[in-house]
Amino acid sequence: MQSAYSTYRERQYCLYTILGEKPEDPIIETWTESMVSDWLKSIGIKETYIKKLYDEEVDGRILLELSEDFLKKETGMKSGPALLIIKKRDELVSRSQKAQNQQDNVNKQVAKRNNNGASTIEKDDARTEEIKEDSVPVVKTKGDSKLRPFGTKGDDFTYVQNNVLIMPESGVIDLISPCHEYKSFAIAATLDRQRLQAKFAKELLKFATGCMNMRTNGTIHFGVMDSKEDPSYVHGEIIGITVKEKDMYYDALDYIEKSFSSFDHELVRLCIDVPQFIQVVCPNSSKEHYVVEVDIEPSLSKVKNKVFSVSLPNFNEKANKVHLEKKTAYRRVGSKTEPVDELNEFYRFITSRDAQREEAETRYNFIAPELCQNLGKKLTMLMTDGKKIMDKDKWYILVTNQVQAKDLQSIDFFLNMNMFCVFDFDPDSNVSGLCHEYNKHHAVNRHFMHNYKIPSGMSIREFESHLHLFDQISWIFCNGRSDYKGNEPPCDEKTWVKTKRTLLKDCVSLICKDILPKGTFKVIFLLTSPVDTPFLNTFYEFITDMEGHEDIICLAESEDNFKEWQTFALGSCEMETVNKSSVVGMTVSQVNATLQQVQPTTTRASKRLPIYVRGECLLDTREEEMRSSLEILSLNHCEETSSDITESEKTTIEQQFYQGGKVTWMNLWLAEKKFVGEVIQRDAYSEVNSLLKDCLSWSLDRASISCINIYHHPGSGGSTVARQVLWNNRRALRCAVVKHSYSASVVSEDAVWLREYEEKDPQKCLPVLLLFEDCEQEYLDDVKYELEVAVNTKKIARGTLCFIMLNCRRSHNPEKMCKESPQQNVSVTHKLSDTEKNHFSKKRQRLEEQFKPEFILTFVLMSEEFESHKITDYVKQFVKHLLQGIDRTSVVTKLVQYVALLNTYLQNSFLSLSHCEALLALSIYVDRFRQHSFETSLSEQAKLVLIHLRDENTYITSIRIIHPLVAKEILHQLLGDTQQQSDLALDLLNNNVLFEHRFGKDQYMKFLRDLFMTRHKIIKGDEHDSFFAPLIEHVREKECPDKAIELLKSAYKRFNEDALFAQHLARLNYKHDRFEEAEKWAETAVAKRPNNSYILDTKGQVYRQWFITKFKAIEQIEKTPENTADAVETALKAIECFQACEKAAVADNETINEAGFVGVVEVGCVLLKLISSLHVFSKKNHCQCIRYLLTNYIPVEIEKPWERFHSKLKDLQKIMWEALEWISENLSYFQTDVKRDEEKTSEKTIKHPIHWLVNKSSAYGKYLSDFSLATDQKLTPLMKRMMIFKNGGGNITTIFAILTNQKNDDPIGVLERIISFYPSNPINAKMTQMDLVNYIASHFALSSLPTQSSKLAEFQDLQRLSQQFPQEKHRCFPNALFLLVLLFWPEEHDTDEEKKHKYETVLSAVENLQRKYEQKLKDIPPRKKRIYTHFFLGNGNGFEKFVHKSKVEKITKNFFSVSEKRQKWFSGEVWKMAEISKLLKRVTGWTEDEKVFLEIPKAMTFQIPALNPSSVPHSNENVTFYVGFTLKGPVAYNITLKKSNVV
Repeated sequence: MQSAYSTYRERQYCLYTILGEKPEDPIIETWTESMVSDWLKSIGIKETYIKKLYDEEVDGRILLELSEDFLKKETGMKSGPALLIIKKRDELVSRSQKAQNQQDNVNKQVAKRNNNGASTIEKDDARTEEIKEDSVPVVKTKGDSKLRPFGTKGDDFTYVQNNVLIMPESGVIDLISPCHEYKSFAIAATLDRQRLQAKFAKELLKFATGCMNMRTNGTIHFGVMDSKEDPSYVHGEIIGITVKEKDMYYDALDYIEKSFSSFDHELVRLCIDVPQFIQVVCPNSSKEHYVVEVDIEPSLSKVKNKVFSVSLPNFNEKANKVHLEKKTAYRRVGSKTEPVDELNEFYRFITSRDAQREEAETRYNFIAPELCQNLGKKLTMLMTDGKKIMDKDKWYILVTNQVQAKDLQSIDFFLNMNMFCVFDFDPDSNVSGLCHEYNKHHAVNRHFMHNYKIPSGMSIREFESHLHLFDQISWIFCNGRSDYKGNEPPCDEKTWVKTKRTLLKDCVSLICKDILPKGTFKVIFLLTSPVDTPFLNTFYEFITDMEGHEDIICLAESEDNFKEWQTFALGSCEMETVNKSSVVGMTVSQVNATLQQVQPTTTRASKRLPIYVRGECLLDTREEEMRSSLEILSLNHCEETSSDITESEKTTIEQQFYQGGKVTWMNLWLAEKKFVGEVIQRDAYSEVNSLLKDCLSWSLDRASISCINIYHHPGSGGSTVARQVLWNNRRALRCAVVKHSYSASVVSEDAVWLREYEEKDPQKCLPVLLLFEDCEQEYLDDVKYELEVAVNTKKIARGTLCFIMLNCRRSHNPEKMCKESPQQNVSVTHKLSDTEKNHFSKKRQRLEEQFKPEFILTFVLMSEEFESHKITDYVKQFVKHLLQGIDRTSVVTKLVQYVALLNTYLQNSFLSLSHCEALLALSIYVDRFRQHSFETSLSEQAKLVLIHLRDENTYITSIRIIHPLVAKEILHQLLGDTQQQSDLALDLLNNNVLFEHRFGKDQYMKFLRDLFMTRHKIIKGDEHDSFFAPLIEHVREKECPDKAIELLKSAYKRFNEDALFAQHLARLNYKHDRFEEAEKWAETAVAKRPNNSYILDTKGQVYRQWFITKFKAIEQIEKTPENTADAVETALKAIECFQACEKAAVADNETINEAGFVGVVEVGCVLLKLISSLHVFSKKNHCQCIRYLLTNYIPVEIEKPWERFHSKLKDLQKIMWEALEWISENLSYFQTDVKRDEEKTSEKTIKHPIHWLVNKSSAYGKYLSDFSLATDQKLTPLMKRMMIFKNGGGNITTIFAILTNQKNDDPIGVLERIISFYPSNPINAKMTQMDLVNYIASHFALSSLPTQSSKLAEFQDLQRLSQQFPQEKHRCFPNALFLLVLLFWPEEHDTDEEKKHKYETVLSAVENLQRKYEQKLKDIPPRKKRIYTHFFLGNGNGFEKFVHKSKVEKITKNFFSVSEKRQKWFSGEVWKMAEISKLLKRVTGWTEDEKVFLEIPKAMTFQIPALNPSSVPHSNENVTFYVGFTLKGPVAYNITLKKSNVV
């Protein structure tokens, strides 16, 4: 719970076990967490509970508010200790009140004694207040306290009440070392001004005269007990006194002129220093207490040949005034000041005493020439931790005040460091100080201390991103900023302490405890100006939160500045520690020159970039740092590395890579420079380069943004291939790695900047090669969209390649991904070609000469091609050999197990080094002990399998197992037969040390959460889709379902009863037919998140599965209304849940979740099947079933058993129809091939949604239509509609699907049958709007087939029929508006008046279509739901002028995949095919302000959105294009500049 190192603050308070304060007294309220912990320990509370309360930050204020219920519910405390805490707390409050009452009585007695005459005053120095505390036992531990150094100020020094000064009262020592005298002054301090000054002057002048006459330095202390006073106190014990006004003590020195002769008083003034007020920390009092100290320094120049006599002041109570006593000479005799008895003899030795003083002063002032200290070496050792060069991965924090102008030119060493932040106390720093100078070379984020307060609900990682903490230096102005227009003015020391001290504490605490882990940073205090209290407080806060002094360094040129610093630091550290970590006497320029010799990068190294005209330009460091979303690869990358890199460091870098670490630019640089062996280039490298070359080949139709995908097996070297491509193309292209923690818009902005940097013409720039590593497809699409917008905005000429997106993603089936789009994708597998085998074999031989096989395990596995029979045996033997002799009970082994578990089930998982150290209980002890090293604490086995990773942004270290296969085998062998993975997972879940560790908590919590919740998905590169997290799948299949359920229950509790874990528990239970439990957990999840459509879907799935199970059970028996009632009720519950899901999904503007609609249809179909299978509704009586469902008719047999369901069952047809129509409309709008991987996926995924809709629509119609009726005269309109559904004509999607349904042998016959169910005279039939839509759509579908069918209506008849659509177009269905556009699209032979009339209809329909499209899309970006094109404009009239997309698809059928087709559509290659240009009609128009317009009658304008915005010319041009028809309205394809006719 607490470090062995007691911080300064803790040492102030934790010396006491305090048992007596009243509740309203601020004393208890100001107890720290540590003090509360000590009190809990004193009353016998267990360490686990104490730690829990400490971690919950329970201080004194919160202690007073605690209740027994809170302790039990929030901390899990048992009733016993909770009751004890509350009882003891209340006793504490009660006794404290009694003690305060006693204190008040004593104060009254003191006041009474003060009025009893001079005798009281004469004896007060030997008395103290007696407070009986029989009822309030106080246990005091009296520690030693150092004295304020002689001659120093008391402002920056503090004492702790009841501590004991280490120096007793003393006499003459060596004349220079001061003698000491103690006075309690407790009663005198409460007197009025005149009495107090008389008493103070009497004691001071008596002591001073004795010191001056003996020629010795001395210090008198008021507020410290001497041996004569109260025996309950220890001699030298600090009690402190209250100081009403400090001026009273200063003015008391005016008695010098009254008490000494006119010849002596000036000299006495020079010997007596002004009073110093040292604050006393008093845990038991809210009042400020001080020790008042006065130094006496009788230098020889002032006292030579002098003997001083003094008339001491004494207040006479009777006369009520001060009288001066008889002149007396005093001297120090031992620890007392006594009168000189034989004055003549005393005079006789005056010369001797003067000689002794002179010798002492000479000895003290003479500084022997010290051996020249090697400050340069000391500085380098402190900064490098004893290494040859400074750690390039370490962060530095600088604390400074005003830097002198001469020093600002010597900050190169500072510029080359990884600076995290600067605590700057110079208000003018941004105008003329260090910040101003630093900003010339690096980007700076200017902050104030209050900016380091985390907003509610924001995680640490989000906060870091919010302040850009690891992107640019954070410059914290700690005492305002003079040039800032806001409310941050500089302030004096007292105001600063009142207003900003707390902000400083919170700021330092956040950095040290939540952002930067211990050991990853150093704090440098640069003392270039005199230090003040705020500056010194910064040291106090850092040494407190860093739990030690090891990583704090002080640099000071001036010894005076350092002494002030040193005096303050001695309150927290030993003298030896302070001196060891300080470099005093070197100028800033000397520090600059010295440190540059040991820095890993050269001074102000300038990076270079290639430019369009084949030259180079310099990359400004400030500009680069501002573009933090990109890691820019320069021409001279790594060349700034110091030439002092040692052989061992090169070897370490190489070994790290071949042991399984990620390839770094340093690996490639070292190989390029021949410092190490080459990095093998796999065949995929050449393939990617070939695709890259194709991208660079110019053509007018070339896209401005190209994409290349590398899909690779985990551990096969895909990342290495990608980085080799960037490294070797950095001279021809501008290259960068994208940090996908940044938003797509930021990445796009930075990429555009990189492309145009130092280029004159945006039209002539080198393409930018952007590497994306393991990014979601959605993120890639977002970035691409933002880049396209940027390119279009800048009006880059067509055919200009601007960006190449190189996407490197892991996949368990990379070859399949490659086949889907060979012109865009490259696969990297474990399989090696013959050439690769040869390279790997030679490389392995060379590496095995240099390293042991276990140190290059990953490379060995690759060279064996990861063949299952070889690798399995190799890894098994490796791990078996490795684990021989391992201590399976050690905490190190437990750590390896935890990491192995994470690495087995979570790709790219790790454990932060800080978490590991917390688990291993590593910490920094008191200064005199060394910091434990994580590496030295590991067993030899752990060192071989744990590899260190480094975050490229934060440089923070973490660990993982060297390879997932090794992790899996370690997990298997370490667990053996005695322990199961569920036990280990539960142990990890309940490990409080890891779970509550503050640093890196967000990332750890994410990994732990993912371990129990995140499913595998092929779209993410996993081998298969899983219904649960792989760990849960393993436990339920290989162990038992009960353990899987227990694991998720524990996770539910651990994660604060998260609704998503409750959802997973519902799913897990219903998968194992535990429906009652599943129902309970589903209801719990819904109660917590009632508007979450995905959770509501899960609840519906519980009832759906329950219903299907019941349905299957009663399938084996004869069904009756009675034995089916329970199943019907369950089905209706499922439908109700799915309806709630529908409602929530429609209200959600961020997603389109169709799960509720699908659930209604699926459950409805099974329910209809169940109902129709009852005897009462058998095939012979199927019409009874239809009558029951569609009318008010209720058969007698089911009237009573189904009494509760009749109304709901009669609504079933309408509910299902609405759900089918919603799904149909959704499919009509959007392409079904756009797969999105959402975090909240629905329970059931439909792979072929259109086929599903066709089948379910047919089933719906089948159960609600009467097969026995042969003639349509007997069919009601509703029954006809059901027959239409049964035949596939129920909605526009299923109608058009008939054209592409390969299983349908006679699509013409199907469509004719559908049309036959409609009235023969539709114009007079007054059909509903939906029937009109389906009727007209059926004719459009029939016209798309090669037929002269008599059922096909005349085009003009359909135009007249469409007039029955609502005249107010906003009341029309989207499909109706879509058909209006088709029906009234003008033809060539139309007159101008006819065209005008038709265009008016079309434009009105399009306007409403676009409005409904925006409502349908909600807040989802259009690129995530691409619009679907149903028809193209063709050559012809009537039906013939429309070409269904299925005809175009047939022409492009030779393309491999949907993505390949899409690429050819977007690139324009499809439109160059002769078959396409013959089939479709090009129309003319123009572009204006990058908008496309169709040429129509002059008085009208018709804007046609371009499907591919990048194809629109940036200038105003005449164009031609193809027209596609969507539910958003017409869209323009293949926009081409129209050639001018040359006359």
